[in-house]
Amino acid sequence: MASINQLTFIKPKQFEWHEVPAPTLQNDGEAIVKPLAVTRCDLDLYMASGMYPMQGPFAFGHEIAGEVVEVGDGVKGFAPGDRVIVPFQINCGACDNCRRGFTNACTSVEPFAAYGFAPTGERKWGGGLSDLVNVPFADAMLVKIPDAVSITGAAAISDNAGDGYRTVAEPLKQRPGADILIVAGLAQSVGLFSVQAARALGAGRIVYRDYDAGRLAKAKALGAEVIETQYSPDLRATEEFPIVVEAAGLPDALTFAIRSTQPCGICSGVSAGMSNQAKVPLRSMYMKGITYTIGRVHARTEIDHLLDCAHCGTINPDDVITRSVPFSQAADAMMDPDIKIVFERD
Repeated sequence: MASINQLTFIKPKQFEWHEVPAPTLQNDGEAIVKPLAVTRCDLDLYMASGMYPMQGPFAFGHEIAGEVVEVGDGVKGFAPGDRVIVPFQINCGACDNCRRGFTNACTSVEPFAAYGFAPTGERKWGGGLSDLVNVPFADAMLVKIPDAVSITGAAAISDNAGDGYRTVAEPLKQRPGADILIVAGLAQSVGLFSVQAARALGAGRIVYRDYDAGRLAKAKALGAEVIETQYSPDLRATEEFPIVVEAAGLPDALTFAIRSTQPCGICSGVSAGMSNQAKVPLRSMYMKGITYTIGRVHARTEIDHLLDCAHCGTINPDDVITRSVPFSQAADAMMDPDIKIVFERD
């Protein structure tokens, strides 16, 4: 039986390269893709360090761009040699949720089915830091990479760049040209992708708050006004915004983000933080009439929207990437503090 190499998460701070059976086509609608670039998701860093606990072992890496090497007889839109984005969530494209754009909740597979995470059902989907991955619904999932988009930028579009985009896209449809506040922190690249998307979509002022000097410098380079901020329980809003993005993943930052949202404004949460519980000031939100949204990105749905901006040059995900590392060094570099690492095939 043919085999491949796969970066495997064993436990926090421990990764190993394992030889595992090569994925094969199991039906005529599938494809086999060779990952060429895999960006480190913000969450990957915290799974690797143990801040976000996950039970190993499982294949690692889920922001994938690569090349199709084999397709089933039923695949109509792709052929070997195509450069493609592989959305990290498994979705069929045909169930009611997928047709409505809710591709993070496909009912054809087990809940939370995705590459690069501990499996939630019988099937293991593998990870991007592998020689090959199986794409079960090739025509629905895969997206060809436009010539204007790099393979490294395409990898980021499979998750974090799309997550940043969705935090501002819908609110700006409701309030074109509105000012935006980004309360940033642990979701370190998503907050910066929110800056990119806000500029591309015509936001007014874009104010970026963070406690990290490197991210503040990057946000300024991307066109935001920056304010160094240490989040604390008594931090009061100095200004209110109609649109707020909470990308810090910290309880005090969430409170501050809601305090900074104008009456009848919109606050979008990127993550639930590192704890199973968080205090949400519901009474204050009720009195101000705030809309607060939180949830995993619908990765496949957002890819098309984001590629429109990337293709015409208003968004370049490569501007957020801070370091390139060969696949072979991925285990050693996984916990480096860089904002956004891309692993490229040696």
